[in-house]
Amino acid sequence: MSYRIVIPARYASTRLPGKPLAILAGKPMIEWVYQAGLKSAAREVVIATDDQRVLQVAEGFGAKVVMTSDQHLSGSDRIAECCRLLGWDEQQLVVNLQGDEPLMPSACLDQVASLLEQEQVAGIASLYWPIADAAEFNDSHAVKVVCGEQQQALYFSRSPIPAGPEPDYRQANRHLGLYAYRNHELQALSQLQENALERQERLEQLRWLANGKQIMMARAVEFIPPGVDSPEDLARADYALSQPKP
Repeated sequence: MSYRIVIPARYASTRLPGKPLAILAGKPMIEWVYQAGLKSAAREVVIATDDQRVLQVAEGFGAKVVMTSDQHLSGSDRIAECCRLLGWDEQQLVVNLQGDEPLMPSACLDQVASLLEQEQVAGIASLYWPIADAAEFNDSHAVKVVCGEQQQALYFSRSPIPAGPEPDYRQANRHLGLYAYRNHELQALSQLQENALERQERLEQLRWLANGKQIMMARAVEFIPPGVDSPEDLARADYALSQPKP
């Protein structure tokens, strides 16, 4: 298997401005994410950013960095530009490791790339994890996914799904925002226009489904801790990364 990782790192953030440079256990978050990528089997790890401050910090710890537009609506769009700038082959497998996932297990990066490599139909792959409890099931920050018989994604939502008279969280799965794409499919995704479903749920993958794209899903081989979206998440990640390694 030969795949590359791109880490989209946008400086602006409504809840956490400058999030990629937030300090966790003595290092900027983007450095922790980059190191997680290096622990995988990927042949290369690249950071794609829109800000000189992120560029300078990342180059300071030895990362390869590509400057991209500050007009992208999503991380996938930023990665698509990065792939074009680097001239990668259309069949190149690319994994989207989001810049706010400092606790990402390297085994999951390899898993999602391998899932797509083995797939003959879909050009996108992603992972899920069983919902833990009713609170998570009803949490709008926890994106849920419903899959078909062949493990293809049918729908994603911030609402509790599957629903019904007696919804049972034990039948639900949380989507983990980790994607693998074939580069040619990624370029096609970047040309699609934002649609009503995406705007309503604030989920870019609904744009893809609405345009007939297939996303193959699998249960992650390891639990992936939540990413950093709030000051509370930042504190939890700082604590986790500060603990002595076993």
